[in-house]
Amino acid sequence: MTITYEWRGDFENTAVNSLHAEGFDHPVLDIDWLAQVHRHSLGWVCARRGGELVGFVNVAWDGGVHAFVLDTVVRGELRRSGIGVGLVAAAVRGARAARCEWLHVDFDEDLRAFYFDACGFEPTNAGLIAL
Repeated sequence: MTITYEWRGDFENTAVNSLHAEGFDHPVLDIDWLAQVHRHSLGWVCARRGGELVGFVNVAWDGGVHAFVLDTVVRGELRRSGIGVGLVAAAVRGARAARCEWLHVDFDEDLRAFYFDACGFEPTNAGLIAL
């Protein structure tokens, strides 16, 4: 299985909406991801097998030196095959090329091993207010 990764790659909203719904266990929504990432993101990474979108990660930023990994998702039957690690690695390269100094991520407890062990993030103190 050959997977390609593309920083700021083209994609169809329907493909990301479908992938996001599967990955985050919610109904398929009609989100205009293209407008959203072009307006708010430093970049994003598309993972493809052939022409099919099988993974996606959004890299938001503050316009300066901080970037943020959001919505890392891989098609269900392809999880635990290294695609998520490839997505994050491409996000790291993209943020580094943009001269960001920090790449942040927050995640649910069950993803600790993925982000810390597989992707190389370091634990840090952070705060959160539920809105």
